[in-house]
Amino acid sequence: MSNESLKNKTIRSVGWSIIERFSAQGIQFLLTIIIARLVSPTDYGLIAMLGIFLSIAQTFVDSGFSNALVQKQNRTEYDFSTVFYFNIGIGFLAYMLLFLLSPLIAIFYEEPQLEPLTRIIGINIIVTSFSVVHRAKLSINLNFKMLSIASVIGVIISGFIGIYFAYYGYGVWAIAIQSLLNNFLQVVALWWLVKWKPLMIFSIESFKSLWRFGSKLLTSGLIHTLYTNSYNIVIGKVFSSTELGYFNRAYTFAYFPSTNFSYVITRGIYPIFCSLQDEEDKLKSYFLKSMRISSFIIIPIMVILIVLAKPIVLLLLTEKWIGMVPLLRVLCLAYLWTPIMDINNNLINAKGLSNYFLKAEIQKKVFALIFLLCTIPFGVFVMCTGLILYSIVDWFIISKYTKITIGCGFWIQLKYICPILIINLLLGGIVYLASLISIDPLMQILCGITMGIIVYPILTYLFKMKESDLFSNAFGVLKKYVSKYV
Repeated sequence: MSNESLKNKTIRSVGWSIIERFSAQGIQFLLTIIIARLVSPTDYGLIAMLGIFLSIAQTFVDSGFSNALVQKQNRTEYDFSTVFYFNIGIGFLAYMLLFLLSPLIAIFYEEPQLEPLTRIIGINIIVTSFSVVHRAKLSINLNFKMLSIASVIGVIISGFIGIYFAYYGYGVWAIAIQSLLNNFLQVVALWWLVKWKPLMIFSIESFKSLWRFGSKLLTSGLIHTLYTNSYNIVIGKVFSSTELGYFNRAYTFAYFPSTNFSYVITRGIYPIFCSLQDEEDKLKSYFLKSMRISSFIIIPIMVILIVLAKPIVLLLLTEKWIGMVPLLRVLCLAYLWTPIMDINNNLINAKGLSNYFLKAEIQKKVFALIFLLCTIPFGVFVMCTGLILYSIVDWFIISKYTKITIGCGFWIQLKYICPILIINLLLGGIVYLASLISIDPLMQILCGITMGIIVYPILTYLFKMKESDLFSNAFGVLKKYVSKYV
């Protein structure tokens, strides 16, 4: 593959990945803000209490087979059909187990409402199991356009129905209805768009082949899921559903820009990583460029969110959510490093080294558990602060295996993005000063974001960063568009 065709393929795949993710996730994020204004922090806390159970079940449904299908170069229809039937079987089994455990979940949290809530929301596990292969096929073909259409259909219809129920006082059930309807509509849309049907066959050989790679991702995913949701369990059990509601919304606000931007970039480049898995020099160069560009895009967004956290919460969620502001700032700092870790993970998986990925995950979660246990006695804020330290340890550990794989360790990666970190430190100070112009939340946000948009390109130009070309290219496209249509 030539450098030019690789560049064009990357641009197209990442471009449609961005459209797919943010057309759907962006709309859903806005609609959930409206729902959050209509329900209480306690309602969101109840949903968050179920997070670990639903996430574990969903991890089993995928079982790492989706990534295994993408990574495998000589995949067949037997592979797709085998994964399809396996996912559905696991989906039904996971739901039945969750159904039976629902009374115990309600007793554990001392929230009787969780029993029927678990049984209704748990249906999502069965529903999503019908679309894992369809999503994998579209990802393999870099066809994020169809994924975008399916996602938008589900999000818009379910979002407005969720708002309707929230407005009429259904509280937590409005959130449950919106979630279930969203997944159902997306599955229907994917079946309609993809036009793929499984063969009436389950291949043991195919299962074994995919399991060798996918099982390690499954184990890694379970470890990560248990850790990620452990905060919901601890806060919901030790503290209160209201504090869990604050944490859950702060987590969502911090997680949305960092993870979604990282997701669209890594999903767009993962198939390309896989295609370059035997060309080490090209893979190394592409890895470093991908890491730097993703940091260049995502880090300033997180920095601006840290600075403008209070006016954003006041404007979007109202005064009743003000308790989440300090948590939001800390979590933004913790998830600022997400794109770097994700690209490291993708590189290792693209090389087929899921055993490295599993080893790294086990090591990281040992440290994570230590940080969590040490911070619980000091409250939710300190628990969130521990996530910052964990994110650095996470990067350090996964980069050890990247060094073994292509020779790019922690210090090389840090050196590569250090100029971006320095520029964003300056950017944060300037945005903060700009936000002091007014005490009105809307004006603070407008002044801060406007100053950030103006200052960031100037700083990149002054520091002579290659990425400054992105701004000039974007300006050129905008100028061409304006001259053509205006």
